[in-house]
Amino acid sequence: MTEIRHIVFDIGKVLIHYDPNLPFSRIIPDAAERKWFFDTICTHDWNIEQDRGREWADAEALLIAQYPDRAEHIRAFRKHWREMVPHAYEGTVALFKGLIDAGHDVTMLTNFAADTFVEAREMYPFLNTTRGITVSGEVGLIKPDVAIYHRHAKDFDLDTAHTIFIDDTMVNVEGAKAAGWQAVQFTSPEMLRDDLTAFGVLK
Repeated sequence: MTEIRHIVFDIGKVLIHYDPNLPFSRIIPDAAERKWFFDTICTHDWNIEQDRGREWADAEALLIAQYPDRAEHIRAFRKHWREMVPHAYEGTVALFKGLIDAGHDVTMLTNFAADTFVEAREMYPFLNTTRGITVSGEVGLIKPDVAIYHRHAKDFDLDTAHTIFIDDTMVNVEGAKAAGWQAVQFTSPEMLRDDLTAFGVLK
């Protein structure tokens, strides 16, 4: 079994909850209309470009030019962002803190807009406790592009063969493996504990 010397955490849906429906259930109460809005206007592909580094003002202007009657709803996405990340996952955070306290080398690699990540660090101080973080919006790269894994490994001097990555999205897990890392998909704190035990990180 490969010895694990470096542990890298994703953040959204691994350490903290994320759901745009939380504020938008109030902003657009009709479920069908809300689904149309997310499928057509403030889509995943639109939002991921902020994770890649696009400024929110530019992102909003792009959509408002196409959907001027939806300007208020478009601006609401950034305005009410904090409501989309209402709590941390206590079980995962306990594991995360335990690994750091036990002396393991823990870093984070996340797809996150640069400015909202500043807010996340204010809301969740445990995000400031690792040796370092690669934020996609700050480096202009996003998972699952292997370049962001290579960038993280270089910046934090990781031995990739002895690195394990934890992410909730399988395509990002596969991206890490393509970059030469070990990787597991996060589904629950209990499964993560089992995975880390299987890799010899936990006893």
